[in-house]
Amino acid sequence: MRVLYLLNISNPDRLSADSGLIFADLLAPALADAGVEVTVAAPAPAGDTRTGFHRTEVPGTKYRARFSNDVGELVSMIRASEPDVVVANQIEEAPAVRAALLEAGSPALLAGYCHYLPFTPTDNDGGRVLVDPALDDAGLGRSVLLAFAAGLSACDRVLVHSTVAATMVTTAAAQAGVDLTGQLRVVPPPRDGRLVRDPATVPADGDSGGGALGVYNHRLYAHYGTARFVDLARELTAAGVVRVRVMDLFGTRRAERTGLDDSPERMRDQLAALPHVQVVSDRGDRVRYRQLLAGARFGIAPFRPGCPWSMSVVDCQGMGLPVIAPRTGWFAEHIDPGLCFTTTDEAVALAERLATDAAFHTLHAGRAFASTACLTAKTVAASYLEAIA
Repeated sequence: MRVLYLLNISNPDRLSADSGLIFADLLAPALADAGVEVTVAAPAPAGDTRTGFHRTEVPGTKYRARFSNDVGELVSMIRASEPDVVVANQIEEAPAVRAALLEAGSPALLAGYCHYLPFTPTDNDGGRVLVDPALDDAGLGRSVLLAFAAGLSACDRVLVHSTVAATMVTTAAAQAGVDLTGQLRVVPPPRDGRLVRDPATVPADGDSGGGALGVYNHRLYAHYGTARFVDLARELTAAGVVRVRVMDLFGTRRAERTGLDDSPERMRDQLAALPHVQVVSDRGDRVRYRQLLAGARFGIAPFRPGCPWSMSVVDCQGMGLPVIAPRTGWFAEHIDPGLCFTTTDEAVALAERLATDAAFHTLHAGRAFASTACLTAKTVAASYLEAIA
C-alpha cells in the first residue's frame, strides 16, 4: 500500500512542538514497518529514511491553512507518489484533494483525519455545535465550519481521535446535512515513545519543601479555557502545598499570528506574575521537554470546552504523571474518574492529595501510565491500516 500523508500545521512558529508533525514523525516509521510506502507532504521532513518527503509551504495563519489549497501542487504530488490512500489531516482541504484526485485520474481512497475540530459543542439548542471563537475573526467562523462540513462530505473515510470526537463530528455533520454512515473510524494518535517512563521505576519523591510541582503543558489560547486555569493556578498555590510549572510552547510568535490572537502572550504574562508559578520553555527540544515533565508530580488538563483529545495529557500520562481534569469532553472519557473535578475546590483537594498522599499518587500514577499502553506507534499504525482498508 502507498499512502500520501498531507500534514496539517497548527504551530508554524515552532514546528518541533507541532502536534501534527510529531504524530507524522511517530506514525510514518510504524507504517513503514508494516510494509506501507509513505510520502509525507509537510514543511519539514517527518519519519525516517524510508519515508518519502514533499516539501510544502508553512501556512502563515490558521486561515491560510484552511483556505489556501493549490490543486495543481496536489495533482503533482498524487502523480508522483501514485497513492492507494491519501490522508488529509486538514479536513477543510479534502474537497481540493478530491478535485486533484479527479484531475490526476487517481482512484485513491481519501481519508480525512479530524486533527482539529473547528467548532464548540453546546448542551443547549438540541446539542447543536457553535462556531469556534478562535476561528471567527471578521465573522469567518461559519465559513470555516461549512468548509469543515464540505471536507467531511468529500472523504471516503473520516478518522477521529476518540468516541467523544466521533459524537461531536457526527453532530456537526448532521447539522450541515452530511451523512457519515459507515465512514467514521476512531483512531487515536500515538504516544511519543521518547516520553515513556514507568512510574514503578521512579523512586518515591514527595514534597521537597517548596511544594509539589503540578505541570500545565498546554497551549495558552483563550479558547482553551486558560483564563479559568489562571484562576485555578492562583487557588492551587495559595496554601503553599503545590507549585505550578507552565509550559510556554510557542515562544515568540510572528506579528501575523499575534495580530489575530494575542491571548497566549497575555495569558503567559498573567501566569508569570503569580507567586509560586513558573513559566518555562522547552525551546523546541524534546529532551528538555521530557526533563521538565519528569520534574513534576502531576499534570493539569485545560478547561477546553468539549476537548476531543489532548496530546499534552497523554505526554504526562506516558511519563507516569497522574492528570487532574475537568469532568468534560474526552477527559471524562479517558481520565480516571477519581481525578476528574467539577469545582475549583475539588481540583485543589485532588492536587493537594496527589502532593501529600503517597499511596494515592502511586495508585493513579500507575493507572495513568497504563492508560497509554494501547497508544504505541505500532498499535496505532495497525488501527490506521484497518480504518483505511
